[in-house]
Amino acid sequence: MTSTATRTAVVVGHGMVGHRFVEALRARDTEGTWRVIVLSEEALPAYDRVGLSSYIGNWETAALALPGNEYAGDPLVELRLGQSGAAVDRAARTVTTTTGDVLSYDALVLATGSYPFVPPVPGHENAECFVYRTLDDLDGIRAAAEAAGPGAHGVVVGGGLLGLEAANALRMLGMTPHVVEYNQRLMPAQVDEGGGAVLERLVSDLGLHVHTGVGTSSIEATGDTAANRLRITLSDESVIEAGLLVFSAGVRPRDQIARDAGLEVGPRGGIVTDLGLRTSDPNIYAIGECAAVEGVCYGLVAPGYTTAEIVADRLLGGAGEFPGADLSTKLKLLGVDVASFGDAHGTTEGALSVVLHDAAKGTYAKLVVSDDAQTLLGGILVGDASQYAALRPLVGRPLPAEPAALISPAGAELGADALPDDAQICSCNNISKGAICGAIADGACDVPGIKSCTSAGTSCGGCVPMLKKLLEQSGVAMSKALCEHFEQSRAELFQIVQVTGIRTFSGLIAKHGKGSGCDICKPTVASILASTSSEHILDGEQAALQDTNDHFLANLQKNGTYSVVPRMPGGEVTAEQLITIGQVAKEFDLYVKVTGGQRIDLFGARVEQLPLIWQRLVDAGMESGHAYGKSLRTVKSCVGSTWCRYGQQDSVGMAVLLEKRYRGLRSPHKIKLGVSGCARECAEARGKDVGVIATENGWNLYVGGNGGLTPKHAVLLAGELDDATLISYIDRYLMFYVRTADRLQRTAPWQESLEGGIDYVRSVVCEDSLGIADELERAMEQHVHGYRDEWAAVLDDPEKLSRFVSFVNAPEESDPTISFDDSGERKVPVLLGMPAVTAIAGK
Repeated sequence: MTSTATRTAVVVGHGMVGHRFVEALRARDTEGTWRVIVLSEEALPAYDRVGLSSYIGNWETAALALPGNEYAGDPLVELRLGQSGAAVDRAARTVTTTTGDVLSYDALVLATGSYPFVPPVPGHENAECFVYRTLDDLDGIRAAAEAAGPGAHGVVVGGGLLGLEAANALRMLGMTPHVVEYNQRLMPAQVDEGGGAVLERLVSDLGLHVHTGVGTSSIEATGDTAANRLRITLSDESVIEAGLLVFSAGVRPRDQIARDAGLEVGPRGGIVTDLGLRTSDPNIYAIGECAAVEGVCYGLVAPGYTTAEIVADRLLGGAGEFPGADLSTKLKLLGVDVASFGDAHGTTEGALSVVLHDAAKGTYAKLVVSDDAQTLLGGILVGDASQYAALRPLVGRPLPAEPAALISPAGAELGADALPDDAQICSCNNISKGAICGAIADGACDVPGIKSCTSAGTSCGGCVPMLKKLLEQSGVAMSKALCEHFEQSRAELFQIVQVTGIRTFSGLIAKHGKGSGCDICKPTVASILASTSSEHILDGEQAALQDTNDHFLANLQKNGTYSVVPRMPGGEVTAEQLITIGQVAKEFDLYVKVTGGQRIDLFGARVEQLPLIWQRLVDAGMESGHAYGKSLRTVKSCVGSTWCRYGQQDSVGMAVLLEKRYRGLRSPHKIKLGVSGCARECAEARGKDVGVIATENGWNLYVGGNGGLTPKHAVLLAGELDDATLISYIDRYLMFYVRTADRLQRTAPWQESLEGGIDYVRSVVCEDSLGIADELERAMEQHVHGYRDEWAAVLDDPEKLSRFVSFVNAPEESDPTISFDDSGERKVPVLLGMPAVTAIAGK
């Protein structure tokens, strides 16, 4: 794209809001009239600061990177990392950067954000005192926590949203966290006294030590061990000896560059703007946390995004104005649901409160309504925020039922039909019910489709349950039918097979389906039958259900030949086995390729050669690598503590154990595992469905990492596990996935589709919330004990061997359409047409 820009916008700050502004401007500026220069104080481009805590455990900055944050291939955007704005010359319309460069602008957008407030407590400048704001801050906290050692005490000053996030971070780092809050309750801005009491009880049960109604008087360096470097005295004269302290006592707008330039700032800070986000200089705008819109600063990402969109509109000739902000919040702190919306504290004149407090369940719900109890004004939910998505859009609107009924477990269920079309469903992106229903009417038939069309649900995700309700209300029944022949979902068919003991497709479709089946239900049922028994997949009627790859126990390639992949558990292989592989490749003229999963792929085998090749490999002690099946592929590993000087555990030994345990396990989609011997993560375990990473104290278990078109990093399920616990958790996780996932659904979208996501998975796998842990483990043990190498079984069975021919009516003939080109540096297939075998024996 040739640059045609005639004007330049300089953006000072590359946080979430600054990035949103650049995205919005570039998406709308179809004529390419604006060139954008972005100054990023940090060395990394924009990342998800809201999800900062997810950095802990994996320590991968890429996992937090916002999509498109480097503007690759866009000639109209220049990103300068490690360079911020130092001074503004308003008369000359220039910005001098921290590296001395002078940049001219037609429009200047200040997106400087905020900075953590550090109370002037004596000793606050101590090296073991931190703030909780950036990735660099977390790196420093991590180093201090590791030096202090497991169980050492860590103190967080501030019990608000970020304070509890910081406390959870210390907990995840193995410390004993203390939270010091000057107010009489935690999260005073979001919850009331009753909600705060429930929240304090819930987080205390999780190991936090909460100190409310007290301040911090002094911080002293003790000169003691790393675990007790600080002596922190509170205002009630109690003392905490700790390894570190984190200040999280609120934030202040970063407005110094504006003050120095003579722009108007608010009495409590912030760059004053009008509703169009224009400052006292008409060529300068402020967005996000640094902006005081008509004197008011907003510290949430949703209103920040709105300000970014408005300035993008203004630069292109629009007249957008800030509509006000929805300050609702819904989050999960240390696994505890907390939500606050509207006038949560009942400050409106005549407001009434309806409260339901269930001490036994640890839940608190409060609705604030008008004096006639007809209009919802706000609310607070602690312990269970499942009704948040339905209640928040009703703020300021008539209630569809009695207030108490809306928060009572036995009361009225609030449906999507109770909301008018102009109700805001997604507050982060300002998407109304009408816009979402319009997208559904235009063909968006599932949640991903709605996200793609409207951007609803793409930020915090709190509105996703309502998106599902709107789909159902619009008549887009979330069909669970596997196909036209089975009304049941794959998970339901799995249960039917397991309970009834039906072992054939014909028996299953006769009793629970209709017709003769198709290429959707046949391989799906074949997979279910394989998952619930140790029968060979080519036994009896089951053989006819398999697709081409499973039918020949090999991957069909583009010219009609097959690839052969022997299993190499954990990447281990003996010299004798390597020699055999080399001999086989030479004898059968195969192309050899080392795969990304630490094994060797042999390409170009004709179907009639497969038994001959596998006989040689089986005799050498090798077995099927299942590269053809929807099953376990590989368990990748580094060399671990056996060889590597950084290794903390025997990653190879664990990888071999896991691969031998789960080999042959049939599942809804292929699954891959990885085991890294230390946090350097050489096995790339967090890109796998199950990733295991060694620590000094055991293993961290990650789940739901997938490659493909939409890569996903695995997320932490549990930490510092011993070998036995690790294996039992993986057993449960994989078998739960096998039982409940949809056809061809990988682990990442499966986890996301579950109500409660990873937290629900954790409750089932680690806490046995469904009471099925023993059952899942028994099912996995049944698989382990019943496993037999599929190729070895074929070689012992003449009937199965008879399948491996190119032409069923001329078994002695080879397919004459198969040929190769050996003229180059490597052997490649020549495509003269697809082989007849696909038509004769494909399904």
